[in-house]
Amino acid sequence: MTKAQLITEQLVEHLVQGIEQASSICILTSFVMKSGSDILREPLRKAAERGADIKICTGDYLFITQPEALKTLMNIHEKIEVRLWQSNGTSFHPKAYLFQFNDEGHLIVGSSNLSRSALTTGVEWNLSLSESPDVYAEALDQFTKLMYHERTIEVNEETLKTYEETYEKFHQSHPNLVRTWTKREEIELMLPTPKNEEPEIIQEQQAPYGEEITPRFAQIDALDELETTLQEDYKSALVVMATGLGKTYLAAFFAQHFQRVLFIAHREEILHQAKNSFEHVNPGKTYGIYNGKQKEGHADYVFASIFTLSMKQHIEAFSADEFDLIVVDEFHHAAASSYQRVLDYFQPKFLLGITATPDRNDNKDVYAICDGNVAFRIDFLEAIQRQWLAPFHYHGVYDDTDYRQITWLGNRYAEEELLQVQLREDMAERILKAWEKHKQTRTLVFCSSIKQADFLANYFNENSYKTIALHSKQVEVGRKKAIQLLETGKLDAIFTVDLFNEGVDIPAVDTLLFVRPTESLTVFTQQIGRGLRLHEDKDYCVVIDLIGNYRNADVKLSVLDTAREAKKTKQIQPAVPAGCVFELDTQVIDLLTEMARKRQPRKEKLKDDYFTLKQDLGRRPTYLELHLKGQSEVKDYKEFGSLFGFLYWADELSKREKEVFKRYEPWLVEVEKTKMSKSYKMVVLLAMLNRGFSDWYKPITAKEIAPFFHQYLTEKEYRKKRDFSDKGTKRLWEYNEKEVSKLIVENPITFWSGSSKGLVTFEDNQFALNFDVVVEDEEILYEWTREICEYRLHYHFERVSKF
Repeated sequence: MTKAQLITEQLVEHLVQGIEQASSICILTSFVMKSGSDILREPLRKAAERGADIKICTGDYLFITQPEALKTLMNIHEKIEVRLWQSNGTSFHPKAYLFQFNDEGHLIVGSSNLSRSALTTGVEWNLSLSESPDVYAEALDQFTKLMYHERTIEVNEETLKTYEETYEKFHQSHPNLVRTWTKREEIELMLPTPKNEEPEIIQEQQAPYGEEITPRFAQIDALDELETTLQEDYKSALVVMATGLGKTYLAAFFAQHFQRVLFIAHREEILHQAKNSFEHVNPGKTYGIYNGKQKEGHADYVFASIFTLSMKQHIEAFSADEFDLIVVDEFHHAAASSYQRVLDYFQPKFLLGITATPDRNDNKDVYAICDGNVAFRIDFLEAIQRQWLAPFHYHGVYDDTDYRQITWLGNRYAEEELLQVQLREDMAERILKAWEKHKQTRTLVFCSSIKQADFLANYFNENSYKTIALHSKQVEVGRKKAIQLLETGKLDAIFTVDLFNEGVDIPAVDTLLFVRPTESLTVFTQQIGRGLRLHEDKDYCVVIDLIGNYRNADVKLSVLDTAREAKKTKQIQPAVPAGCVFELDTQVIDLLTEMARKRQPRKEKLKDDYFTLKQDLGRRPTYLELHLKGQSEVKDYKEFGSLFGFLYWADELSKREKEVFKRYEPWLVEVEKTKMSKSYKMVVLLAMLNRGFSDWYKPITAKEIAPFFHQYLTEKEYRKKRDFSDKGTKRLWEYNEKEVSKLIVENPITFWSGSSKGLVTFEDNQFALNFDVVVEDEEILYEWTREICEYRLHYHFERVSKF
């Protein structure tokens, strides 16, 4: 029976008791005050030291949360994870404390935020619940979804610095603001599907049970490449495959190589759809769902919610080597920290990342988890050319909104300001007329907010059309019912907010209407994919896109350009696939021409992209991190001579580091730019670096290098295949010190010493740097040289799909 207790005073005593005993602690509050973080600091520190899993999520609504409070929480212990919900002016009111004691969960929810008065003497009501496993499981599931929602950011030194600046500006501009915190009965948590509605399962490649289902279209080529990747001894790979080509079924076919499989996703719909697809391909296996409500972890194939799995108590229910294959689906929609915990824990034989989003520069995290190894890649443009997807007819319609007057919050426009220009009847009328001019029969409309979706749906209905706004707060008509109404022609359009980016497909959709500013090329690409599935009643998909002077308006059209990789400059007119149509309003052409003329200088963009990644990481990125996770291509930094030349220009080096840079700049440029047809030069350098920072630069013989050189090139099949398998090196697979040493002398040592402008030499059988290293500079120069070396080796061996 559920045990409930009303707590009206001294909540802190109950919290401290829970913190002292719990194995898992989750705190969710609207705001945090320095007084509140101080009162729990010591108990939380002790809990972290004994290994408790601690997560804290708070918000920035009205900037009540004090920077000093966030700093205190951040510094309690390195293993405590603190994240900040970016409210963008939307109210944020949850107050909940969750404790896991062995097999029992305990929940406290009510009115108390994290401040001294709320936890001690203030008038507060909180309800404590125990022995209620279903309620606790639901609360924990909702907490993790909120904790790792795309609107939260990790609190680290860089994000705290940015928050503090915004906090000060807000308080300076609102000096007379009365701090009144309105109490509300409801906790606003994310509701992925309406109440009483089962997750939607839409099959993309279904065959009747008992009939064999086989690979088709791009799946055949992708499977061949994945199998080659396995043979080459890669441990991870990425497949980029356009929506509609069967990514999930591809993963199911590939899973036949493995005994136990873990499939990870961030939406319930994807989990159930994937399970269904795998069952069709591999009917002899057992299957289980692992999420907030189900814990079927003993099956051959487990389909797990990342939000549930990222909790310590759940991930440790499995051994590190439990699974042979881990499949990560739609990784770019999840917070990196939640995935990182899971991927750091498990040690599978192979890790497969799958995504439909081809734009590397928009978000590189999906590439980073697979070490940049792309086994197979086919975007929707190539799929259209192969007639595997429907062509599009694109119409760019002018939007006269001046987005320069709307506050940009780093990754989106301020919602309340945006709504002021969106919720106008004249704007709705222009949208309606553009739609009437170009539409076909079944339309999906992508909006930027629930209020905009409701407003436009009502306006269209008032003008004799049958439409519905479908979103997380819509409970009158469920998603499944709305899709059926659209497919049968009983609805003209569905207005939605990010519900159809992935996981659910409606092949009959033949018109897409974009009434939101494009903030992410990833999302834009996904949403276009919603209309490109082949269908017997559809010859092509109409795309109606409002274009104003918002961010990314001048680069978004590159998503439609089959020649974008070959173009040195962004051109307004993309080269679209055969059978497609592309047209822009005259005013749109003028707007984009002007925006292109005023585009941010490349050096400043590099700087912005660098600092964005630095803020995400909370520290200066390494060279390899910039390559794997940065938005700009690393090669673009080479216009500064080297990455460290860029850091010098961007004032990112300390006074001491600037002195080191100026002293050794020619060497850093040499390591970064020396030509490499094979990896040999960097392998020699890595062998030197492995001697440690005080010895790495000292002379070395080929004989000393030989054991490491041979082991490095033969321990991974892909290294051996690429750089150690020609006629002259195959005979060296069996180690021969004399012959390997001879190879090192002939190539790379002789080549490098002859092309380095005197920076390295080979004399008296010794390879050496031809410059002095000051003892005080040893460690800095060592770290920088190692960063460049590791990046160049990684880049050299990245597996890039030939498709």
